[in-house]
Amino acid sequence: MADNEKRDKDESHLSRRGFMSLAGTSGAAIGASMLLSRSPTALAAEPRATTFDPGTTTPDYPPRQLPKPGEKIHEFDIDLAISVHEIVPGVEMHAFTYNGTYPGPEFRVPEGDWVQVNFTNRTSELHTIHWHGVQVPCEMDGVPLGTQWPVGLGQTFKYLFRAQPAGTHFYHCHNMTTLHVQAGMFGAFIIEPKVDPVKKLFPYEREYTLLLSEVDTHLVQTQMNDMLKMMGQMTAMNQSAKLMKEMNGRMMGWFQDKNAFLNAVKSGYIPPYVSSRVGAAKPPSFNFFMINGKSFPMTDALSIRSGENIRVRLVGAGAMPHYMHLHGHDFWHVCQDGSPLANPVKMNTIPIFPGTTSDIIIQGTNPGMWHFHDHSDLSTTNNGQFPGGMMTMLMYEDADKYGVKVPNVIQVSS
Repeated sequence: MADNEKRDKDESHLSRRGFMSLAGTSGAAIGASMLLSRSPTALAAEPRATTFDPGTTTPDYPPRQLPKPGEKIHEFDIDLAISVHEIVPGVEMHAFTYNGTYPGPEFRVPEGDWVQVNFTNRTSELHTIHWHGVQVPCEMDGVPLGTQWPVGLGQTFKYLFRAQPAGTHFYHCHNMTTLHVQAGMFGAFIIEPKVDPVKKLFPYEREYTLLLSEVDTHLVQTQMNDMLKMMGQMTAMNQSAKLMKEMNGRMMGWFQDKNAFLNAVKSGYIPPYVSSRVGAAKPPSFNFFMINGKSFPMTDALSIRSGENIRVRLVGAGAMPHYMHLHGHDFWHVCQDGSPLANPVKMNTIPIFPGTTSDIIIQGTNPGMWHFHDHSDLSTTNNGQFPGGMMTMLMYEDADKYGVKVPNVIQVSS
């Protein structure tokens, strides 16, 4: 292939993904490769206008294809069990953990490669895995009684799909989500692109993934105990042919279709959401706010050096919006829900809503030790006590070189 043809193909690939398409003052479009060659300083100084060229949302690889003989498949095992998780010293909770960790392990797969995840449930509760933001075949989407039967005690379900689209995504249980995600059933899923326009524009070596979530420890404890007790009773019924007749839609809340459900209601079935059956429901009252399963001061710091770029992947894995604010710096918002932005946006506070992911680039421009935290005050507490919660630090490894002296103090009460 001639050099010009190869360059045209590469530029078309980037343009198709909607990244860095620029209209100049003359009205002529400037190619993505030319823009990527410019420095971040030059980009910030120049007025820019984006050409809106949305193209299509069609996946690059047909989701319903199957692997061909000889194609590589990245295989992972996920075992679900109940473990004890420590949020901060003195506060532990029983949790549903993938491979014993809260949150689950981070998976990284090249874009377009095949993935097989062998999910084994070792608890008496029913579970699935949903691949949030990943374009999978319907049967692999992990919605219980929507795309698959939920996975029971001792069962293994094999999820098989192609890794697409590139970017920051995550996975979580889609059964009893309010409980199961609080109890730890989520993790990061990073699909690495063949061509990374972010790295070309902002060269970096280090990156961090921050999963933002919250938990009502009292609710989790109560509901886990209730659910495990109920599932134990159901398991006993399954083992007894005499009791199997009791396993019906009225007990399970599972019906063949909408008409079957409506007919059951007409004949006297009371759905679980009716207050006369179970009393007034109490919504979660979150009391701990976490980054990667830990609350401050047990959160891990972000390390940086002067002149360095670091990439931070922020994942809204919980049920609340969070507003991550960095002291002493602006940063570049470069990706949203895995997709590179046409124009990076300079910010110091970025909203992370439930189910969304945002990638930012932090540049080492101001040596010191800087807070990076949710600017919603409630989320920077531990059980109502400030400081705590969703807070970490940006730490310059070469701060001493610039004469920065900061007391090494851990504060857990104001």
